[in-house]
Order: sequence, then C-alpha cells, then structure tokens
Amino acid sequence: MAWALVGGAFLSASLQVIFDRLASRQFLDFIRGTTFEDGLLKKLKPTLMSVNVVLGDAENKQITNPYVRSWIDELKDVVYDAEDLLDKIDGSHFSSSPSPNPFEEGIESKLNDIIGRLDYLVNQKDIHGLKESCGGEKAFQRSPATSLVDESGVYGRDDEKEKIIKLLIPENPTKNRIDVIPIVGMGGVGKTTLAQLIYNDKRVKKSFDLRAWVCVSDEFDAVRVTKTILEEITCSCDGSQNLNQLQLKLKEKLLGKKFLFVLDDVWNEKYEDWEELRRPFTSGAKTSKIIVTTRSESVADIVRNVQTNPLDKLSDDYCWKLLAKHAFVDGSPSMHPDLEVIGEAIAKRCKGLPLAAKALGGLLRYKEADEWKEILQSDLWNKLEEEGTTIPSSLKLSYYYLPSQLKRCFAYCSIFPKDYEFKKEELILLWMAEGLLQISKKYGNAEGNKCFKDLAIRSFFQQSKEKSCFVMHDLISDLAKSISGEFFCGLVGSGGGSCEITEKTRHLSYIPERYDMSGKFKTLSRAKSLRTFLSINPPASDCYVTSQLLDLITNCRCLRMRRPC
Repeated sequence: MAWALVGGAFLSASLQVIFDRLASRQFLDFIRGTTFEDGLLKKLKPTLMSVNVVLGDAENKQITNPYVRSWIDELKDVVYDAEDLLDKIDGSHFSSSPSPNPFEEGIESKLNDIIGRLDYLVNQKDIHGLKESCGGEKAFQRSPATSLVDESGVYGRDDEKEKIIKLLIPENPTKNRIDVIPIVGMGGVGKTTLAQLIYNDKRVKKSFDLRAWVCVSDEFDAVRVTKTILEEITCSCDGSQNLNQLQLKLKEKLLGKKFLFVLDDVWNEKYEDWEELRRPFTSGAKTSKIIVTTRSESVADIVRNVQTNPLDKLSDDYCWKLLAKHAFVDGSPSMHPDLEVIGEAIAKRCKGLPLAAKALGGLLRYKEADEWKEILQSDLWNKLEEEGTTIPSSLKLSYYYLPSQLKRCFAYCSIFPKDYEFKKEELILLWMAEGLLQISKKYGNAEGNKCFKDLAIRSFFQQSKEKSCFVMHDLISDLAKSISGEFFCGLVGSGGGSCEITEKTRHLSYIPERYDMSGKFKTLSRAKSLRTFLSINPPASDCYVTSQLLDLITNCRCLRMRRPC
C-alpha cells in the first residue's frame, strides 16, 4: 500500500502531462472533423480539471482515510489508461499508413470509458469530502550547473572508525582465527559510509594483500557473492555458475594471503548459508578480517566472533553540519546567519540519521528563508510520523517537496531492485521511453541530465563504489516503491516471487537466472497494459529464457521499453 501524500503528488504531475498532450497538434489533428471534437473533448478537460484541483486535499486526507487512498489508486489506473490511449493516437499521427477512424479503431468508445470512470471518481470526491486546494506548486528554480554532491563529508564517526581499525590492525594480532566484525544499526544511520571510510583508509590498504567489497543485499546468493569476490581480487570476470568450482578457485587465490572482505547490507539469518559462503575463506591468512554491515542483531550474532559494533545515531549538532554541507553551495552556514536557527531546528527532525540530513539539505538547497520556515513549520511532519512506517518522515517530506517532473522521474526508479547499480545514461533512456522528458532537437537529452543531477544533489542517488554507476540507499528504494504501489513489480527467483502481477501492473523488472522457465512468468498475461519489461543484472554467461515469454510480451500492446535478457 502506497504511503500517504505521495500518490496525489505523482498524479498531479501525470495529469499535467495529459493536459499538455490534449492541447498538442497531433491530438487536435486526429479529432478534427469528428463528433468527438465537439462533444467528448469539451467534457474531458473539465472532468480532469475537477479531479486535479482536489488532489492536494486528497494527499492530506489519504493519510488517515483508506477510502481516499483507494480513490487515488483508481485515479492512477485511469490516468495510465488515458496515457496509453493518447500514445495510440500519437502513433497513428506519425504512422505512414492512413489515419485510423476513431470509430473503427474503438478509440471513441475507449475515451467514453475513461470519461465514465473519471465521472465516477468526480462523484466519489464529493462523497469523500475532497475540497479544492488553495494555491499550487511553487515554481521550480533549476539548480545551477555544479558537480554532484561530495559524499566524502562524514561527521561524528571518528571514534567508531578508529575503534574498528584497531580491530583490523591490532597491536597483538591473534593467529588462530579470521575475525568477523559486524557493524549493526538502523537503516540510514551510516553503516555503509563508515565501512567505506575504513575500507579506503591508507593504513588499512597497506595492511592487507587482498581486499574485496560485496553488496550482499536481502536476496542472498552465495554464487553471486563468491563471483564478486573473485572478480575484485583477480580483476577478471568468471562466467561459471557452479558454486563448487567458484569456491575452489577462490580458495586457491586466497591461499596464505591476508585479506579484508566487506560484506555490506547482509539480511540472511540462516547459519548454514553463512557456513557455506565462508568455506574458502579459511585458506587465507589467519590475520585476515571480514566486516559485515547489517540492520539485524540476529545476523551479527550468527557471523561474529568478536564484539558487535553498534552504530548510534548522530547528534543534532553533527546532523546540522551534514545538512548544511548539502544545503549551501559553499557547504558553510556562516554566510547565511538568517538560516542557521531554522536549519538547526530542521536538523533535529532528522533524528540522528545522516541519510535524512543529506536529503533535507538537498531539498533546502537554493531555497529562500521563507521556504525554509515553511518546511520547518509544515504540519506534514506529525502526520507522516503517525504512519509508523520504516521510512523516516524526513525522507518522505523530501519527496513531497520535489517538483512534479522530478516526482515522476523518481517514482519510476522503483523498477530497480535494491542495491542495483545503474548508469546515468541507462536511467535517462528509460525516462525517455516512458515519456517523462521533453526531448529537444537542439539540446538533446539535456533535460534528462538536469533531472538526474537534481535528484543526485538531493541524495536520492549516490555514486557507487566504482564511481561509474549510481545506486539508491535501501530506504530511498523503499520510498520509491511505496510511491509507485502496485503499478510497479519486480520478479525474483525461479518461482517469480516478490510481487503479484495484476491488471494494474505497468512496469515489470526481473532478475534473470541461467534458465528461466515458464513458471516464472505464469502471471504475466494479466498485465495487458504493461509498459516496461526490463531484465536486471543478466548472468555473465548466456541466459536461456522460455519461448513462451516472447509470446506473452507480444500481447503487451503498450510496451515502451523491452529488455528480456
């Protein structure tokens, strides 16, 4: 179920796109001379407008009213159908074949159906007591051309860093075991950042023969983790999917070597899986070390053989320093004394989470003092906190205040699984395929670059370890998925688990395995209005997909993006 507030914000952006397309030359040319021009068109625009003006009120009321939340989900479905129909009309405009007759193609009947559903929702808005909102979204001032936010600024973690480095490089090292050092803390508190600081410390680099960093994530896969370690220490890619062969090769490479492995974001609590993964590690030097970051105390208890290192929240003072670094172009609040008191109060709302401080800092960047006050005094803070979800209210608020276009672009990112490393160019192409960007012949994809940079500045994206890709923090990924709701779906594993494909599913991603059989896609036929079918992280070697998949995809007439393997 999508969390409150954001559904309406996303819809408002989508409706604006529909308004623009209804006024386009393609649409007006298509309906010219038909009865639709004089009748339904005059009804469609006012109906859309009557829905649009109450979205602000719906955003607030859905927080506590499940019926309003359901109303917003139904409206999303109608808006998607309207966009698909407009795509069909646009396609006929550019087609070399004769323009289709609206009556013969069933377009008018579909438009009547859409208007009928909208009329129903208009009547329902009165039943739910939705009122016209006052004012509108503030004009968005595009940020000037700057580099991405510097992620190296870390505050309040010196003591924790030095404590763990002493465990990695002890004065009197033990010689009979490989120490496993857990870093435990809630999401967004900075576990990965602390591990990165330690991993890249010059003293640490000098002390180990081999180092490897692996993002394990919630889908534990011993083959993938083992392959990643091998690739990191050998700088080559192994296409094998055989765990035994991979472990034998890793054991050989580690023989007698002192290594440091970081296993980031571990969720799996099965002791037998950990035992299987660590078998080849025993061939390394006994002074080797492994750092494990996790939210789970149970995971820490399973893997550790030294004391767990709990990572506490930052102080309000450190949160303010971090927020200021991201909020001000020069990273210093000293030149903005009028904003310091307000900023310190906002920093307290971060509740000690560095991720929230960075996101709020990015939100406040280039805003005036009255906008800072508006955000601080917003009654949304309390309403969002009452929801009790694991997503901090500060992150939700950061999304809520995004401009409409950025809302749509960010929501689309829910198609990526957690910890997926994506390239900027890849995401911009996906946005283009979905029609989220206005492409200019003169400026090319400049708009896409700006949207990407604006989201990165606000810490919705962060650079991956290799710097050539980007990744979303787990909580940011959860935020995107909560926004998109049932319209986005991801398939994981041979059984096609992790989400339910329905008629409302518009965007689907899946993680391919070596052999993907028909059972994985058995419910795909339900998604008749599917727009995106995207494979994520295909295997290094060839993958074999059931031929039935092509038949299923062929029946999806609204596809804008297809990458089956």
